[in-house]
Amino acid sequence: MAAPDFSDISKPLDGRIGAPRIVAMPLPAYGDLSKAANDLINKDFYHTQAANLEVKLKAPNGANVTVKGKQAFDGATTASLEGKYTLKPQGMHFLQMSRLFFPLPVSARQSLYLMIVSVPVAQKTGTPDEPLALSPQHHVYLTYRYKPGITVTQGWTTAALLDTKVEFASLMSQPVKAEFQNLFNPNAPSKAAQKLNLTFKQPNLHARAFLDHSAAGNINALIDATVGHEGFVAGAEAGYDVSKAAITRYSAGLGYQAPTFTASLIAMQNLSVLAASYYQKVNSNVEAGAKATYDLQGGKSVGLEVASKYKLDPLSFAK
Repeated sequence: MAAPDFSDISKPLDGRIGAPRIVAMPLPAYGDLSKAANDLINKDFYHTQAANLEVKLKAPNGANVTVKGKQAFDGATTASLEGKYTLKPQGMHFLQMSRLFFPLPVSARQSLYLMIVSVPVAQKTGTPDEPLALSPQHHVYLTYRYKPGITVTQGWTTAALLDTKVEFASLMSQPVKAEFQNLFNPNAPSKAAQKLNLTFKQPNLHARAFLDHSAAGNINALIDATVGHEGFVAGAEAGYDVSKAAITRYSAGLGYQAPTFTASLIAMQNLSVLAASYYQKVNSNVEAGAKATYDLQGGKSVGLEVASKYKLDPLSFAK
């Protein structure tokens, strides 16, 4: 019997060659637990949805211009014109506090700067030959420089509604994104409405808060959060009416996500409706998804939706 060749002997995985690689998926927001399946099932079927038109342009200065149009089945057409511009950080890089005195947290170290300025100031000398003399006067400034840019979006709709939105990529160099929106109608100034959205995102936590101040003066809040570990995701949301001091809605969900497929189970409408969805990217050209819905209180049959997408070429596809 011939001695086996060394190339025929299986080699253990040493972590460098042939070892399985785990790709960390970004943690989705609670509203996006079943986004992949919902987009595949609901989007691009124009016989069930209103016709939409969206044109995007980009100016030389970096401003983005978007024109949107929508025609409902009853014939009503709405449109909007939107301009979006990101303000770049301004100011100088001064001496960082951590280099001069004591170490600071990374969040403060990136934005706090110390500046020492010497300014010549005219002072009286008391002599007739030189009544005034220039002497240096020192000033020390502690400044805060907001490093991330600010995005400003201004929209105008056919309903004579001015939509102004200001986005902050982070607050105090923390992973907190803030977004303020003001809806103003020049024909009815007293009916203005405001919205404030806050987003906090970490590798294992994604939390959001939405505050809505309506034109009638009511304040509604919606808070949701998801936590994740090694692909498993759990989340919940709750709505609260500040004026009535009452919870208006709540739901919870579980999910699992991988690079090629996602699955989720969500209890919606105050935990009265169950929705299970599954999405899989079969290959670079084929996608498949399904969604089942069951009303726990109604006792009706299970609703099932199935969709598939095939990419014909880089510019076209069939669903």
